[in-house]
Amino acid sequence: MSIRQVSVMFCAVLAVGFMAFAAEEKAKPFKATCPISGKAALEDKTASYKGAKVYFCCENCPGAFTKDTAKYAVKANQQLVSTGQFTQTKCPLSGGPLNADKKVDVGGVSVTFCCEKCQGKAADTKGDAQAELVFSDAAFAKGFEIKK
Repeated sequence: MSIRQVSVMFCAVLAVGFMAFAAEEKAKPFKATCPISGKAALEDKTASYKGAKVYFCCENCPGAFTKDTAKYAVKANQQLVSTGQFTQTKCPLSGGPLNADKKVDVGGVSVTFCCEKCQGKAADTKGDAQAELVFSDAAFAKGFEIKK
């Protein structure tokens, strides 16, 4: 094979790979819930938070969020995980290593725990109290890190 043929083949392989990657990116529609209103969030309405972005439904919500981040921290932390900006690295209750068999869905986010005790505590807690248990600033600091 000549260098030109190899170059053409290499470019073709790159183009196919890029198209597959682009198709995969399009297959994942943006989905987030505004931590202020609970409505669907928009990609262009954001505020910086913990080195990432929190998404909002309108231009008014980012201002309300930045005025009182503590009030909305639980829902903002949950959104950081649901949008893939943060990943779970440890149990949010104990800070211990994760056990893949100990999971609970918390507001649409699959959260892993270290043991049956922590998993049970999360499973027995419902609604806003469950989100508070797992996504409060203290629990978030124990169990989640910004995605690298």
